[in-house]
Amino acid sequence: MTSTVVISGSGLWKPAHSISNEELVTAYNAYATRFNQQHEIAIEKGELDSKPLSSAEFIEKASGIKSRHVYVKDGILDIDRMRPRIPVRSEEQLSDQAEMAIHAAKKALKSANKTAADIDAVIVSCAYTQRSYPALAIEVQGALGIQGFAFDMLVACSAATFALHRAYEMIAAGTAKRVLVINPELTTPQINFCDRDSHFIFGDVATAMVIENSATADSAHRFEILSTKAVTQYSNNIRSNFGYVSHANDVDPFAAENLFHQEGRKVFKEVCPMAVEHISEHLQRHQLGADNVSRWWLHQANINMNTLISRKLLDRQPTLQEAPIVLDTFANTASAGSIIAFHLHHLDLQSGDIGLLCSFGAGYSIGSLVLKKQ
Repeated sequence: MTSTVVISGSGLWKPAHSISNEELVTAYNAYATRFNQQHEIAIEKGELDSKPLSSAEFIEKASGIKSRHVYVKDGILDIDRMRPRIPVRSEEQLSDQAEMAIHAAKKALKSANKTAADIDAVIVSCAYTQRSYPALAIEVQGALGIQGFAFDMLVACSAATFALHRAYEMIAAGTAKRVLVINPELTTPQINFCDRDSHFIFGDVATAMVIENSATADSAHRFEILSTKAVTQYSNNIRSNFGYVSHANDVDPFAAENLFHQEGRKVFKEVCPMAVEHISEHLQRHQLGADNVSRWWLHQANINMNTLISRKLLDRQPTLQEAPIVLDTFANTASAGSIIAFHLHHLDLQSGDIGLLCSFGAGYSIGSLVLKKQ
């Protein structure tokens, strides 16, 4: 049998802490009420905008999110702080994101029936890395005792799929035998918890996958990567401007405009048709239609976006079995969302079943993989 490139294992690690919509809203509303009282005169003069109040019902209706996991809960619900309180680690200690990555990596290796000695390339790919260098991937590689090479990738919410593309190409080209792709999404430090329209969006998590040649794969559940497809189109509608140049800009590096912000309605209007077209064209490459797909592992940012994209593809409302939703308890986990959906919803598929893994996010960027259960 001709060898192919397969996903042979996946891993998911979630923090022990979680925050419900109700908890988040209670803290935010207390902050907003105090802000409005303290700045009452400036607000009346039109010099400042008042802070609107929120509700758990508003959040769930707008996004489908009910709760989210957080790496550190302390500080987020403190109206005098409104951000996580993450203790500084010394340069000799394992970094926070590397620790998250290793948890997920070990689970993926176990799922793939592999050890660190079997891996020769590591990609850490996520929306944010907590430092510029040395690369987190090299730190993880060293901590796991992996020989070979490692590097980081940043492609916002498409970081995981784009990294899987690179892994697929390395295996196909013979430049690596087995690649470990890890997505440690530590997003909460970049959230503006003082902003009603974005404070609820993200959660923290880590995912991982092992990609290898089918000739060496011996795990219970293997998915052949039939092909990959990617597209990018520049847009300002999703931004996070925090970076080292702030030191030279003489601006507050933690000001609202430097944290995550987006034009949500524009994103919805522009990304949904892009994603439908992208996915349809990718399936057509294999003479497949939407009805040939048993499972849709879509990016988990907004339930309304996922529902619209699925409905446009299928000409009907998808079932939760066909297009599973995980953002209700994980929230938007940046690039990890579609990987979480895969990890939690793939064991029931039968040999020959087709699945589609897809991300869409800032950039704009869209990445997809057509998969077939072996």
